[in-house]
Amino acid sequence: MLPVLKHDYMQVSQDQPIYSEAPLQLLLFVDGRPKSRQQVQRIRAYLKELEAEYSFELQTIDVGQQPYLAEHFKLIATPALIKIHPEPRQVLAGSNIIAQLKNWWPRWQAAVDAYLKLQEDLQERIDDSARAISPKSTIRSVAVSAELIRLSDEIFRLKQEKDNLQEQLQFKDRVIGMLAHDLRNPLTAAAIAIETLQSNYNLETGQFQRLKASMTAHLLKQARNQTKIIERMIADLLQVGRGKDTEFRIIPQKVKIGKLCLDVVEELCDRYTAKSQNVETDIPNDLPYVYADPERIRQVVVNLLDNAIKYTPEGGKISVAGLHRTTQKVQFTIGDTGPGIPLENRDRIFENHFRLQRDEGKEGYGIGLCLCQRIILAHYGQIWVDSAPNNGAWFHFTLPVYPS
Repeated sequence: MLPVLKHDYMQVSQDQPIYSEAPLQLLLFVDGRPKSRQQVQRIRAYLKELEAEYSFELQTIDVGQQPYLAEHFKLIATPALIKIHPEPRQVLAGSNIIAQLKNWWPRWQAAVDAYLKLQEDLQERIDDSARAISPKSTIRSVAVSAELIRLSDEIFRLKQEKDNLQEQLQFKDRVIGMLAHDLRNPLTAAAIAIETLQSNYNLETGQFQRLKASMTAHLLKQARNQTKIIERMIADLLQVGRGKDTEFRIIPQKVKIGKLCLDVVEELCDRYTAKSQNVETDIPNDLPYVYADPERIRQVVVNLLDNAIKYTPEGGKISVAGLHRTTQKVQFTIGDTGPGIPLENRDRIFENHFRLQRDEGKEGYGIGLCLCQRIILAHYGQIWVDSAPNNGAWFHFTLPVYPS
């Protein structure tokens, strides 16, 4: 940018601060709004008339291009005319800036004359080697202050980026640890089922030896179910890893939520049977249809029931209940007799960081909870957790009733 000359109408540069020695220094803040353009033109024209009679320095600043200067002066409206030198600083704003300027101009001239006279008196009293007193508020100091504000904001932005990168690295480490731990069980179960089928299969006859038809069907179902669990866990991980700000698409339709929940209970039968857990269902036959994405809601029910099985001890009880809460909402509850969720952690249990630390003190409930919350919120429902009467955890969620 070229050096700013006296009386020129130019912008203040943050990259190259202005050095001005004019006794009267003014800043004119403008914006890009069409309705303020005419007002700015009138102010410029009037200042041009004043310039012919009295020497001063004027800098025009576009707040859209240099918001840091507007922040520096704490402006709440534009256009605005600011006298920054000599002190004290004065701001003229509003729709009648020219009228205000006509009133204040003679006083500003008197203030400049008094300032110059004071400078002359002080200069006579100090030694030739001493430094002359410089004004505290000048266009140069304003540019420097604005640059400091900009750098401060930039440092804050870089710090946020650093924190986000650290969060992503920690997320990656926790996901790897979780995969190594949680995928082991379904992988082992699927591998055992497939190896059993393979070891008993006769290539010549095309039949399974030493295996009854019912056992063969059971092993095939086991391998298929465990593979689905692995696929679902990986899908959940990828979905949650996208963060909360990405668009979450759902395809709502008429869904018989009671049947959907009972199907999930049947699908996970092998898991709770292996731990001798008793699953009680209380789903009314006249429960209304809901308006929801069946695949997404199935993810919610699977995640909540899977967590209940995981954290309920052997021989414990799990309950799945539906309730026609209002004419507009259906509520579902999945409860268990596990360790429960401490009261101080219930507001955080659906957070991304917190749920990935679930194995520390049994405070978390798995990576699916963050996903569950996103799914339910996308349906304009609610999801929350509280204590069960038996000291376990009760997870509740609501969905909209399908309009009749």
